[in-house]
This record gives sequence, structure tokens and C-alpha cells, in this order.
Amino acid sequence: MNWPTTVLTERLGIRYPIIQAPMTGGPGTPQLTAAISNAGGLGSLAGGYLQPDSLRGAIAEVRALTDRPFAVNLAAIAPVKIDERRLARAREWLAPYRAELGLKPGSAAPLEPPDFLEQLEVVLEEEIPALSFSFGVPDSACLKRLREAGIAVMGTATHLLEAIVLEESGVDFIVAQGAEAGGHRGTFIGRPEQGLVGTLALVPLLIEHVRVPVVAAGGVMDGRGLAAMRVLGAAGAQMGTAFLACPESGAHPAYKALLSQGNELATTLSRAFTGRCGRVLRNRLVNELRAHDAELPGFPLQLFLMQELSQAAAERGLTDFMPLWAGQGCHLCQPRPAAELMALWVEQAAALLGGEARGPAVSPALAPQSPEVASADPAYVI
Repeated sequence: MNWPTTVLTERLGIRYPIIQAPMTGGPGTPQLTAAISNAGGLGSLAGGYLQPDSLRGAIAEVRALTDRPFAVNLAAIAPVKIDERRLARAREWLAPYRAELGLKPGSAAPLEPPDFLEQLEVVLEEEIPALSFSFGVPDSACLKRLREAGIAVMGTATHLLEAIVLEESGVDFIVAQGAEAGGHRGTFIGRPEQGLVGTLALVPLLIEHVRVPVVAAGGVMDGRGLAAMRVLGAAGAQMGTAFLACPESGAHPAYKALLSQGNELATTLSRAFTGRCGRVLRNRLVNELRAHDAELPGFPLQLFLMQELSQAAAERGLTDFMPLWAGQGCHLCQPRPAAELMALWVEQAAALLGGEARGPAVSPALAPQSPEVASADPAYVI
């Protein structure tokens, strides 16, 4: 069915207010991005790890599979500071696992992280319809160029102060990432462990205090969740874990098999795989490195240290050493094509919303605070 248009569908030129979370590290493939866009949503290409030439190549792959709008996701992080002592300790902690997998001691020197400005040039040159980012806020010059190019900009917030900062920066949409969400935490003010507000609480909170349209992310696994987020007043929903078991997903078969065996207690937060806090399925590596979590090199240096080990584990199908990104709703994953799931969820949501596929108008109980008032509130000093 055709849903009534929303601010999200109108701005992005999509049929349904569903955004695919970018899902770095394997699950998010060009095939999945294109499948979501072809089904009426907004597919997202994970570009945060990619050097500019590789990013351009991935964009070309998506465009070979769809002529519909899609987004590119980048990591808005400051230049990495290399701490040789942390790197040395991390290599020591990883040495036993490398030996177990038959890898040589030590590892290659960390690769040069991709340059955000160079990645941004690719997005601008390729005239991508939408850019989403997390881990921070691009500077005003970057955002000005994106606006002038007509590119829709989406930033990630895990609590109210981050949402206010994003609103002041001039983004078009704010993705409210609830604690249930799988993958990296988008927190950029305070520690990620502090930004663990559940989606059900976070979405109405942001809607009451910011005027930028809010997209709900975290724990939305089917039409029931999609309908609930619409009733809460969200302009749409971003879904990632729900697509992990799809045939278009790049998740390893052994990884996919674990999803349906999990439950709401199967996930935890860990820095083991990239140096940045994210929600993953518990496995041996996560459990044994937990004692060193806070001492690991930062993102993306730990990622580079882990790459060879993760690849070897994937080749052998050893999930104890794989990065198994997943949200708390992982047990609801279905191994069906993405287009099938999209059609099913839209039908479910429409039935729950009385056939109109929209929630009631939201009248905030509180008048929106000015950014100055909210920023000065001690409750938001992280």
C-alpha cells in the first residue's frame, strides 16, 4: 500500500518512512542497500571504513542495482591520536588468539584511517541524495556545502544534549539511537555508557525539545515497532538488526544462525572489535577482553589490529572471534528477502494504525525549551 507522505518520505523521495541502518563491518552490502531502496525505503551504504576510491566503487555498485535514492553513512570523528603503548598492550592481549588461529605473532602497523573530508568530496561529486553521520558533527563549512548541494543530512543522537547540538548545526533529521540498537553507539558527548536511553523514552523526549524531525532507531524489528514509533511522533524508523538475516546481508552464515538463538540478554556493549563502544552478541573474545575494554586503542585503530584475526575467524566460521553486531531484538530476525520483510512490516503497521499508516498528531506536554535553557540544565551536563 502507499502510505500518506511524511516529512521524511517527501524530503528523501521514498515510499515508506523506513531507513536501513548502515551496518559497517560486513552485514551492510551494496546488495542490501539497493534492495531496501528498491522496496521503497532508504538503503544506507556504510562508508565510514572506506578509503575514497573504495567508497566511490561501492556507490557505483549500488547504482548498478537501483535508481532509487539511498544514503551514505560516514564517521564524523577527529583525527586519530596514536598511542604506541596502548597499541603494544593490545597486541599482547590479542597474541594468544592469533596463535590459536594460526596467525603469525604481532600484526601489521595500523593503516591510515580514511580522511573524512576526502570521503565527503566523493559524496558531493557523486551527488548522493542523503548523508548520515555518527560519532560527532561535521564542521559548519562541511554542512554548508552539503546544504548547497541539496543533500539531506542526518545526524545521530543518543541523548537530548546531542540532539540540541545537532539541531543547532542545521541537520535535516535527527536519528534517535536508543539503547536497544545494535552496532556502534553514536554517542559524541559523554561516555557511551551514559547515553543508554531506551528508544521508547528517547523519541518523545527529543520530539518535545527539538523542532528537527526525529527518526527512531533501536529495537524496531517489525511492523509493530514501526507503528509504535509513528504513534510516538517519529518521522520514520531506522532498522538494522532486522535485516541481518536477509540473504542480501553480508553477515556470515554462522553469525546469522546465532541471531535466532539469541534473546534480549544475548547482547552486551564492547570495544573489543573497533575500540569504540558497540552492541554485539556475547562471545568468547568479548567476554575475555572485557577486563581490558577501557584500555584498548581508540576507533579505528583497534579495528585495524583486529582485521586479520576477524578475517581468519570468518574463513573458519568461528563465531567466538567474529564481531557479531546485533541489537536487543535479534531473536526476532527472519531469514527472508529484504523486500518481503518490508512489504510485511508495512502491512502490519497499516493494520495497527487503522489503515491510515500514521500515528496521531503529537502535542508535546511541554513547550519546547530553547537550546540555551536545555544546555544550561545541570541534568544535561555529561
